[in-house]
Amino acid sequence: MKSKSEEAVDMMTADYNCAQSVLSVFCEDLNLDKDAALKLTTGFGAGMARRQEVCGAVSGGIMAIGLKFGRGLADEKAVAENTYLLVGEFMKRFSDKYGSCLCRVLLDGCDLMSESGRIFYKENDLSGKICRPCVADAVGFLEDII
Repeated sequence: MKSKSEEAVDMMTADYNCAQSVLSVFCEDLNLDKDAALKLTTGFGAGMARRQEVCGAVSGGIMAIGLKFGRGLADEKAVAENTYLLVGEFMKRFSDKYGSCLCRVLLDGCDLMSESGRIFYKENDLSGKICRPCVADAVGFLEDII
């Protein structure tokens, strides 16, 4: 049986983005429909619509933490404070390992908004060298938290 990290990397290999790949492997644990999760996270890939802001693996992880521990209609504000702590822990672990939670920093300036940047990304296998390891580690960090 594959680990959640391996399943997430398989999702990326099947052309799902980093946010989709992270959140989707926790659907069963979170009682979340997988198709809904994939649709929800579509716009978060490549740092939010290729804008290279927060890494999609981090965004997907934050969504997973929110779904597990977030504040709903019947919850007190303290629930949100706990969620912030957990998200902060997750982001710190990611940043400690990779130096940042920002896609543009992780990809060392490769501009995914441009066609030439996307070609460079593919030709230099940045998905395999950078994004897939980020996804695998994000899932591992989440398993510790969730």
